[in-house]
Amino acid sequence: MKQINAILALALLMVLAGCGGNKQSNNDLITVDVSKNYPKKELILQDFMDVEYIALETTDEFLTQGLVLDAGKEYLLVKNRNNDGDIFIFDRKTGKGVRKINRQGQGGEEYARINDLILDESNDEIFVESPGNKILVYDLYGSFKRVLNLDREVSSVFNYDKHNLICYDMSDYHSKGKDRTRSYHVIISKQDGSVTREIFIPFKTINTPIAVDGDQFVASYSYQIRLSHDEWTLIETSSDTLYHYAPDGTLSPFIARTPSTHTMVPEVFLYMGICTDRYYFMQTVKNVFNFEKGNGFYTDELVYDKEEKALFQVAVYNGDYAEKRPVAMTASPVNREIENVTTLDAFRLVEIYEKGQLKDGQLKEIASRLDKDDNPVIMLIKQKK
Repeated sequence: MKQINAILALALLMVLAGCGGNKQSNNDLITVDVSKNYPKKELILQDFMDVEYIALETTDEFLTQGLVLDAGKEYLLVKNRNNDGDIFIFDRKTGKGVRKINRQGQGGEEYARINDLILDESNDEIFVESPGNKILVYDLYGSFKRVLNLDREVSSVFNYDKHNLICYDMSDYHSKGKDRTRSYHVIISKQDGSVTREIFIPFKTINTPIAVDGDQFVASYSYQIRLSHDEWTLIETSSDTLYHYAPDGTLSPFIARTPSTHTMVPEVFLYMGICTDRYYFMQTVKNVFNFEKGNGFYTDELVYDKEEKALFQVAVYNGDYAEKRPVAMTASPVNREIENVTTLDAFRLVEIYEKGQLKDGQLKEIASRLDKDDNPVIMLIKQKK
C-alpha cells in the first residue's frame, strides 16, 4: 500500500509540474469503504427529482423499441435495440415523430453500426459513434457532413461544449495488470477528432472489471464519465479516487474508495451516479463472474446523504406507481439538463394501468390512452427546480 501511495504521489507531482490544464485542488474527500455493509435507506424519486413522461407517437413510419441515446431541449434521438441502423428523431415536447434516418452501410459516409448517438443542438448535428474508431457527423436531416477518424477506441462520448466532445479511451481497457500507456479521459475536436486536451488521472497499473477462467474472459463495461448537477465526474477503475473536472482544467479529488482496488481479491469497483444538492448516488461492482451460469458482476446501490453525512445502501422508488418500482440512479447519463432516461414499454404500462397500480398523475393519464402495441413512453429524470 505504501508503494501504491508513493506512485500516486509521484504521479500527482508530475501532473502539477508538467500537465498545464490539469491543475489539482484539494477539497474535503468523501471516503467510501466498498467492503462495508451499510444500513438501508428507501427514497421516493419525486421527493428530490423532477420527472417528465413523453409518449412516443406511433405510426407506420415511426415504430421503435425506444432506446433513447440522447435528448435535447427540442429533440429525442432514438434507436432500436437490434442493429437495423434506424435513427428516429422525436419532438421532445410532444413526442411526435420528426424524421427517420438510416445511413447504415460500408461506404465512407455510412456507419457500420450505431454504438452511440450524440445530439448537438447548438450546431444542428448528430454524431454517430461507429466501429472502426470513427465518429460520423450528420445534420438533423441525415446529410453527411464529415467523419472524425480517431487514433483510439472511445466510449462514454458526451457533448462537452460547442467545439468539443469528451470521451473515454478504451484502447488499453483489456490490458489488466499492465502499466498505463496514455491518458484515458480525453477531450476531442468536433471538427476532426484530434485531441484537444488529455486529462491525466494518476495511477500506474491498469485494473479493470475483467473476470478470467482459463482462456475465457468476460468484461463489465460502465460509464467512465458522469455529468450530473452540472459537474463532470471522471471515473477510472484503476484509480482509488473519483475526480470532479472543471472547464478550466482543474481536476479535484471528489470521492476516495477504500480498500484500494489493487489490494482486493476479488476487486470491488466504484462508479458514480446522479448527484443532487443532498444526495450522491453510487454503485459498486464486484469483479466476480460465474462462467457456467453466465452471470456475475454483482452490484450494490449506495448513496451519500450530505445532511446526515453518512452512507447507505439505497433503493429509490418511482412515486407514480402504487407498488414499489425501483429506479436506477446510476444508469447512463444524458446531458446538462437530463440526468437519466428510462424506456417504459407500452404493453407493460397498459397491464399495470388495468390492474389499478398507477397513481393519479401524468403517467396514469398517458397509460389510459395507450394501446399495448404502441411505441414506448420515455421517462426523463431531471434536477428539481
